[in-house]
Amino acid sequence: MTYRRVLLKMSGEALGAADTGHGISAPDVQKIARQVARVCELGVEVAMVVGGGNILRGAEFSELGGHRANADYMGMLGTVINALAMSDALESQGLETRVMTALEIRQVAEPFVRRRAERHLRRGRVVILGAGTGNPFFTTDSAAALRANELGCDVLLKATKVDGVYSADPKLDPTATRYEDLTYDEVLLKNLKVMDSTAISMCRDHGLPVIVFDMFQEGNLERVIAGESLGTLVHTAS
Repeated sequence: MTYRRVLLKMSGEALGAADTGHGISAPDVQKIARQVARVCELGVEVAMVVGGGNILRGAEFSELGGHRANADYMGMLGTVINALAMSDALESQGLETRVMTALEIRQVAEPFVRRRAERHLRRGRVVILGAGTGNPFFTTDSAAALRANELGCDVLLKATKVDGVYSADPKLDPTATRYEDLTYDEVLLKNLKVMDSTAISMCRDHGLPVIVFDMFQEGNLERVIAGESLGTLVHTAS
């Protein structure tokens, strides 16, 4: 395997119903779990960050009149629900997991402690990180970049439903072109929708490569971890 320790970032909508992206679709969660189980069998250490957009998006909720900080905390709790669902699915595949959260909810998850998380990874457990950074105004993309750097991951894998980063939305613009690789600065200058600017800047500052790929094509997670050229690689300028 090219990468021995990875952080897999997934949107909450990836766990939701295919038509709306809302709620939790058990078959889709199981499909993700099966892919993760296969890479764990190869000895890869996997940490995961799952968004909460299938349950609630803090930014959107605050636009309806709610206080932004409160809305963001509500969104963080949504990510914990998703983390618990992901944990159950992974354990049904025979994996050992630990849910760790940036907000303390001791009845259902461990508080995030870096050294403890690293120990879980070394012991072959999948660590599922919930509640974002624990702070409002930060996205789960930022949480993924933060945790990937804290845990010494080799790569941040951004799982999407498209096969990489495009110059425009390929569903709306048939002339949109796909990038095979980009530098962090190109992502920021072109305002490409890879991750938010805070997350990209953090990856750039620490030289953490990001791969944006279609995880919903069966077997793609294994292929990208093995080093196959899939999706779009975001990296330091050569």
